[in-house]
Amino acid sequence: MLLPDVSLAKLVLIAALAAISAVTGGVAGYGTGALMPLVLVPIVGAAPVVPIIAISAMFTNTARVAAFRRSLDARRAVIALIAALPTCILGAWLYTLLTGRGAALVIGSTLIATVPLRRILKRRGHKLGEKAYVAAAAGWGIVVGGTTGAGVILLSLLMATGLEGAAVIATDAVVSLGMGIVKIAVFGATGVLTTSVVVIALLIGVVAFPCTFLAKLIVERLPVHVHTAMLDAVVIVGGSMMIAAAFR
Repeated sequence: MLLPDVSLAKLVLIAALAAISAVTGGVAGYGTGALMPLVLVPIVGAAPVVPIIAISAMFTNTARVAAFRRSLDARRAVIALIAALPTCILGAWLYTLLTGRGAALVIGSTLIATVPLRRILKRRGHKLGEKAYVAAAAGWGIVVGGTTGAGVILLSLLMATGLEGAAVIATDAVVSLGMGIVKIAVFGATGVLTTSVVVIALLIGVVAFPCTFLAKLIVERLPVHVHTAMLDAVVIVGGSMMIAAAFR
């Protein structure tokens, strides 16, 4: 056993899904936070999942910034950071108070909710004004601070302000980097960052980093609507399984 309760075979499985989710996340702008809990929860439990993904996301988001930096909308990124950072601290602190069952319920419910929420926001098609964007970013801060898979909400908000394509991915990555720093600081201060959490997070991050650049190569070639539909199905099924497990 390389880590308590984590065998070599399980680490290989985590690394494989990290590669897959990094490619899908690099193409669609989200996916890592939605897919990784599906394999992490059965292996390490629900409680460490958000800290693990918070650390590993630093690698993937850094890679996205590097790959799509020319498309960054710095103004919208700064607005979201200022609005969401305080509430992100609150959300991360509240997460540390949850039990393993509570964490599973929160993560599973959030994953399932992101699917219809993204579709509703996309269907409405109207642009958010600056005040509405600030308010929405502040609300998103609480959610992203204490859950995983909530990145799809920020993507929807950015698209609602008029951003498209690579600009959405780049701007989301910069904002997510800021959120990640805050979450890691809170988790570190509350003693959540154990050795196992850090090692697994680093494994995911190291594997995912180069895969993000592979995603850049295929971002204009893959039918994104097909990928999105498949990912939505996986998220709903996985989230439902996590909720069911929490009640067992």
